[in-house]
Amino acid sequence: MADGWREVFESSRLVPPHSQTVRLAADRHSNRSQGFQLSLSRLTTAPRPEEVSDLEQDLMCQLRVTLFDRNHQHFFGKTWKSPPQKMKNNKISFNEVLYFHTSLQLPSTVVVLELVSLSPRPDGSQQALGRGFTVLELFTNRPEAQTADGDRRLNLHHGSPRSLLHPLLKDTVDYSSLFKSIDGAHLICVVKSHPALVTMMHLLPENILVSGDENIPGLAASPAGDALLRPQLLKMLPFTLNRLTISLQPSLEKFESQLLQLINADCHNTKQPGPEGTARTVVIQERRLHVGVHNGWCFLEKPQVVVLEPLALGARGRADTLTKDSSATSPLPQTLTLRSNLELRLTNHQALAVIFQLEYVFSAPIGRETMLSTTSTPRAAFLQCLRWGIWCPFQDSADWKGEEIQLVLQGGAKPNPHGVMVYSTELFAKTPSPVPLSAPGTAQVSEAKDMIMFRLSSSLERKASSPKASLKTKQEDVSCQRRSPSSPSKGKYHVIPVSPPRSPQGPGLSLSQLAATSRYPTISHSSSALPWQQSFPSLLHPSPLASAHQLSHVACSAVTNIAHLEMALQVDKDVPPSAQDEGDQLQELPFTPVHAPVITLGLSAPSSFSVSSRSSLAHIHSAGFPDIVDYSGQVAEVLDPTEPVPFDPHREETDPLQGNLLVFQFLAFTRIPTAGVGPDWPDNIYFTFQFYRFPPVTSQQLRLLTSDKVQQKAGDPLPCVMTTINKDGTVNSDSPGLQVQFKVDEGFLRPREKRWFLRYMALHTMHIDIWDSDSLLLIGSTAIQLKYMLRHGKSAVQALHEVEVLTTDYVGDDTLLASADLGRHSASNPLTVQTILRGRLHIRTGNIGCPGGPSRRRAADVMSSLPHIITPRKVTGGFRGGSLCSRNILQLNARNAAQAQRLHRDEAYMPLLRRGIKADTITPAEHVLNEPDGGRRKLNRMAAVHQREGKESPKVTDRTKEARLARDLQPINPCEEHNKTEAIANMLSQAITTQHLLYTSLGSAEYMEFVLKNPFNVPQTITIYSDDSELSVITNTEEWRYFKALTKTPTSLEENMFHLDESAPGPRVYLRPKESIHIPLKYQSFLCDHSMALQGPSFLPSGKGSQMAKKNLSNIVAAKTIKVTFKTDDGKPVAICQVNVEPTPHVVDQTFRLYHPELCFLKKAIRLPPWHDPTVGDPDTRTHISVRCSDPNIVCQTRMLVPGEPQDVYLKVPGSPSPHIKMFFVMVFTDKWMAAPSQIWQIYVHFMERVDISCITGQRSCQSLVLRGKQAVRKVECFSSHPQEIKVDPEGVFVLPPAAVQELQLKVQPWRAGSRFLYVNAVDVEHRRLVTAWLLCLSVHRPVLSKAFEVSVPVGGGRGSSRKITYTNPYTSSRKFLLRSDHPDLLQFKEDKFQIGGGESYTIGLRFAPSQSPGSVEILVYVNNLEEKTEETFCVKVSYS
Repeated sequence: MADGWREVFESSRLVPPHSQTVRLAADRHSNRSQGFQLSLSRLTTAPRPEEVSDLEQDLMCQLRVTLFDRNHQHFFGKTWKSPPQKMKNNKISFNEVLYFHTSLQLPSTVVVLELVSLSPRPDGSQQALGRGFTVLELFTNRPEAQTADGDRRLNLHHGSPRSLLHPLLKDTVDYSSLFKSIDGAHLICVVKSHPALVTMMHLLPENILVSGDENIPGLAASPAGDALLRPQLLKMLPFTLNRLTISLQPSLEKFESQLLQLINADCHNTKQPGPEGTARTVVIQERRLHVGVHNGWCFLEKPQVVVLEPLALGARGRADTLTKDSSATSPLPQTLTLRSNLELRLTNHQALAVIFQLEYVFSAPIGRETMLSTTSTPRAAFLQCLRWGIWCPFQDSADWKGEEIQLVLQGGAKPNPHGVMVYSTELFAKTPSPVPLSAPGTAQVSEAKDMIMFRLSSSLERKASSPKASLKTKQEDVSCQRRSPSSPSKGKYHVIPVSPPRSPQGPGLSLSQLAATSRYPTISHSSSALPWQQSFPSLLHPSPLASAHQLSHVACSAVTNIAHLEMALQVDKDVPPSAQDEGDQLQELPFTPVHAPVITLGLSAPSSFSVSSRSSLAHIHSAGFPDIVDYSGQVAEVLDPTEPVPFDPHREETDPLQGNLLVFQFLAFTRIPTAGVGPDWPDNIYFTFQFYRFPPVTSQQLRLLTSDKVQQKAGDPLPCVMTTINKDGTVNSDSPGLQVQFKVDEGFLRPREKRWFLRYMALHTMHIDIWDSDSLLLIGSTAIQLKYMLRHGKSAVQALHEVEVLTTDYVGDDTLLASADLGRHSASNPLTVQTILRGRLHIRTGNIGCPGGPSRRRAADVMSSLPHIITPRKVTGGFRGGSLCSRNILQLNARNAAQAQRLHRDEAYMPLLRRGIKADTITPAEHVLNEPDGGRRKLNRMAAVHQREGKESPKVTDRTKEARLARDLQPINPCEEHNKTEAIANMLSQAITTQHLLYTSLGSAEYMEFVLKNPFNVPQTITIYSDDSELSVITNTEEWRYFKALTKTPTSLEENMFHLDESAPGPRVYLRPKESIHIPLKYQSFLCDHSMALQGPSFLPSGKGSQMAKKNLSNIVAAKTIKVTFKTDDGKPVAICQVNVEPTPHVVDQTFRLYHPELCFLKKAIRLPPWHDPTVGDPDTRTHISVRCSDPNIVCQTRMLVPGEPQDVYLKVPGSPSPHIKMFFVMVFTDKWMAAPSQIWQIYVHFMERVDISCITGQRSCQSLVLRGKQAVRKVECFSSHPQEIKVDPEGVFVLPPAAVQELQLKVQPWRAGSRFLYVNAVDVEHRRLVTAWLLCLSVHRPVLSKAFEVSVPVGGGRGSSRKITYTNPYTSSRKFLLRSDHPDLLQFKEDKFQIGGGESYTIGLRFAPSQSPGSVEILVYVNNLEEKTEETFCVKVSYS
């Protein structure tokens, strides 16, 4: 049995199946592999002559098994050989069980079994001689392609299996007619499916036959010997691989330079140059590393692919403090470094290995080269493996945990687990190493080797270690690196021999999926309502409406205290003595948030001025917006939004103008200069919002118009008037602004809903999202207070609002390029939150009173919605006749009877006319319900109808009627009696059914009581059945008392009324004879439909869409009918309560927008403040908070903490592909029995493709993205959230064909250091729909400074200061340089670019802008080349005094 990884690897080589067979199987079976078991029991050979038998009595026989594809005449997999067996009495008992799994479940896949005899040779080897073969068919010709399970008797054929490769046998289905069978020779075997192999398929490749005692690392050994019969896996433990660096000899620069020279020379030899003779340059685009765990058979999981970055050897030390005129030269990169950690799962087995593969991504131009840069020319990327290595962590007994492992990388045309060709050159093979490699206990190496160095530690041990110890260890490691940055102080040196190949290939990731880290930052934008919305829960909460004084004098909102809990570590003050023995308490470290914070609108935000100037207001007023007037044509009264508004609920309810026409006029938008975007951004916008129960509104595109006539000042930007855009793209200048109207009257509101609508207006705010209609990027969010739309008895009111449009962003700590922590992005680096002011929105709100028209509500709605008590109607009359059709049955509940109607001669009633009964035989007694002959009764009624028609039409004779009846005479359908019985039972159930109309909303509990009466003179035990779990019986007495008090239901309450039995389908209640009781029922639904419109502006006509919003109610919750049946012990129903659920949309109190990488879980924690119920007298009484989510696939829960501490709402949302948007609702309840949600949050999660980019400030970095086409041709344009820092190539609109792959080049040039998150959207410009979205996770480092200067600038005076810096060209040839600054508003250059000769000097002219306040700032000056690569960086500290 093979012990090490090398032995297992050498014995597991296999031949892959035919590629066309693999594609065919994938099309038919979704490429899902299935496990099988093949039992080989006994083989019988033909009788041999006696003299021959004596010679062969010591002959050993062997059975060989191989998979074969008869359509392509291709052997594949690996031949399994049985242990040699002796033949006894012409029989061989193998008793072997083979296992394999395959996805090639096709009739062409067969198993070839060959019997060979083994005889020894003089040299000690064995000679195999074929004794016959046979073919076992695994799959039938049925479409489902299942195996033919059971015992199989296979006849052996003369010859060798090589005969199957003869050209004449191609596409042969039956081999038995072509090969001659050996008389009396057969094999007994059994083939059947083996589902138990599913659990270990990741340990064994497909199409390979193994026995139960095979050495498969990762599989636990079985005491019975057959480990595959019931596979048991070894436990996988998590490990962390960090501090990974790769050094290539003689240096990284020389290695890559020689590599590019060879590739470019090869391209020059194989391809013809362009017409001008230009060379086609191949450049290195990315450096990848594949890391996977291999057990000798296959990779246990798909290898992880990470991006390596070049790093100088001296970059890990601390940078010295830069002083004036100090100069330093940036060291050249010497090693490749992985900045993040890798999580691996390993099991303790000596044959388990970690495989490393170094792979470069090269970019070559396609087509003709131009004079443009390489990024503007279409280029093709190709991959090439350069080095690979293996390391078996459990093969040696040495303790490697915490030590630095040094591993030799291999190259050349040698077998490797990835099965790819590896680059090799002998130029650097014997070059002496510039850095001696030494380690304790290892010998010196005479020649230079390509090395990979890393550390591997257990993740469990890392979690169990204390932060102080970890911090101490980190400091020690950093100090060791400072002492000897080029030579490790300790480690192990492994020289791994070459190993045979492995056929499975590595992953084929796109260029946007390379950086694989464990942290997924998420940007979120959200808003909360302004004051009072949390202290006054909605609908059934028993808190009274606040008085006018309370509503107008609340200073702060409870929602503004919402924070994000991004870490679950807590420090307990009271530690029990038993816990002290277990170790020290973990200390909380500064933690990097996983998600961005929620905006709490209403907080103070950075602002240059509080309100617009008079010139700005005059500019808005002169635009000609339509006035808001009442029904008499008078201008509405203007309210000041900065003053408190009194609220009188009684006055609002008794207003003679019961209707309300609510108007929202979007007037203008003031741009605020923001870093990374131009001063004219945005150009086109649109809005999304939702008012009350109306469906969400998505406006059409609005153009922001700037006036050329009015002169703008730098400190006071003028508002941009908004106007709609026509379908042809022209601006609708005749009607500026956007007006949206909502009409709320008696026809819209439910019974008793007006008070809740007035409460909504007084206590809530309306959340508005502002979007860029070109890029479909979120500009920001804001909120409008709705209390200024209350009319207070006036005919019409209006208010002009100027609200801030805010967004949030993460900013990480600045990281110097040469810092010691570079390459190890720790979670202890905190991220701070910035609230960014994007602009100001000018909006006018109004409310126009309307006279109340006649109510259009049905009487049944009013009767069924007012009471909470459901009383069955008394049936005073019996059934007066009529058909049993469904139309009449549905009318029984309203009239309890049905008049006789003309029967239509359809198929259901035609047999009733086939009896031949005459009309004169009808008697009144035959109309009773209990008539046994129902068919005769119906026939008589039909005959009477025909007789009446005969009187009206004299032409119809008796003979005609008899002929018509004779024509209908046919055999009677036997199922008529059954249908009649069902119809009668249905009619009787309708007679005892009471219907109740119920208006519901998401999360709100609706309480009702059903009056149940025992109609019998004997006691009855009634069992209550409900066909929907959302409608249940309240069996808890405390809960029943709570809902009775909440709804003010004046009925009696009885303790312990119900008998609960787990075996019973529902609760049971005992009733005395003729007794009536009230059964408490509760309906509550937390589920709803999450479908939403596509992201992008609407294309409504300007004549309607901009003036009136649609009033169609949103059917978020589906309407349904629920039956509650009350049955006796014998199963007969006594009463039926049919509840017709009519859903109504709910009110959204708060909106969250989260951005997260695609296809990974979003884990969110929202911290709530202490929540007090205003109806509870004791302020120390704790409020019970619970949460529910509308999506059952989302984990939503809250944790109970000690009194006085806040609670946390935890969310875990499954990921979706980009650019999918997942929307759901979270309901927060503050009462114990969850009567109604106090808050309903609407959460949007935008899933985007994540791209990690590491760059340096002031220097351009390039990153490739892949855009894949869909089903149709699209015109696509790419937009970035920061156009001044990110450029996308190709620019402008380009055509994306169906199923095509378009490579995009990102040119990132950031000006601010730290961790940041930016966005790139690919938009369909014709339909304004999002095609793909990327989340760019930038890790921006500060550059290494060359010189530092100080300058003093006087404050005030309106004059700045001028300075000069001398720069010398370090090159021998003439060069052209560009000047850049990270503060262009404070520093300007005399010339932005200059050209000087080799070795010459140039004077850079600096002009510092004046300042009106004292202070200091550091300004970085970058000297870049034409490719925007930084040559020098100067730091100028400016002191304003």
